[in-house]
Amino acid sequence: MFAVRMATIVLAVLSTGLVAGVFYAYAISVMPALARTGDSTLIDVMQKINVVIINPWFMFGFLGTVGCTALAAAVHLGSDHRSTLIWIAIALALNVIAFAVTVGLNVPLNDALAAAGDPASIADTAAVRAEFEARWVRWNIVRAVLHTAAFLVLCGALFAAGVHEGEKSSASATASMISGR
Repeated sequence: MFAVRMATIVLAVLSTGLVAGVFYAYAISVMPALARTGDSTLIDVMQKINVVIINPWFMFGFLGTVGCTALAAAVHLGSDHRSTLIWIAIALALNVIAFAVTVGLNVPLNDALAAAGDPASIADTAAVRAEFEARWVRWNIVRAVLHTAAFLVLCGALFAAGVHEGEKSSASATASMISGR
């Protein structure tokens, strides 16, 4: 059962790390580069990105931040794994908040940008950009920080689980030596 518990934490770490990395990359490269372009270019590129990002690879990570972390929490229920469960529960809370930021703030901004239509036919691209860019960037940084924090906390969960298993194995070995086995 130890292998199953560890595998669930590893999946949670992997999905959370991948998504934290995506949002980090936007924060440090994609959005700063687009900030240096014209209004029509930013609108056009972000509209295209928002279409292509909905793919199985991204969705595994994005949904996995909550799903895999919740699964890891479920298999660590019980007083014997409380120290690990606390780490996982904190990471789950961080991932849920980040997920809510994405769904409640970034996605509606993406939808409004898509609804603006073809940049070539938008009368006031500067207004469309102004409604989108600064808020989207701000909330992207928030979710990047939250997922990165969850990633670090899940690394702590891996460490706690390993320490717990080592202590358990050591205690079992000591008991075997005392009993003469």
